[in-house]
Amino acid sequence: MMGEQEILEHYAGLQRETLHIWIRHGWVIPERDQAGYRFREIDVARVGLIYEFSTELDLDDDVMGIVLPLLDQVHGLRHQLRSLADAVSAQPEDVRQRIVQALAEQGE
Repeated sequence: MMGEQEILEHYAGLQRETLHIWIRHGWVIPERDQAGYRFREIDVARVGLIYEFSTELDLDDDVMGIVLPLLDQVHGLRHQLRSLADAVSAQPEDVRQRIVQALAEQGE
């Protein structure tokens, strides 16, 4: 876990006010205790992504509010697809072959 000051030092140029805006928007959801915000590894990565989008791609808050939920949806879909693939892999060979055949027929 990283504290707020560590995040600000890690991402040079990131202002405390900007980080707090991201938290208010719900784009980053750190834990909070008596010492302040505590950022898990996933939060640190999320801050990095938003920081990169805002500095290198110059995305404003309105665009960020569209892009981040779309990325979250893609991530969720990837997780569901991975689960489905695992479930298919656990099936007997004949069932897997029928699934492959059905998918091939849909693609025609």
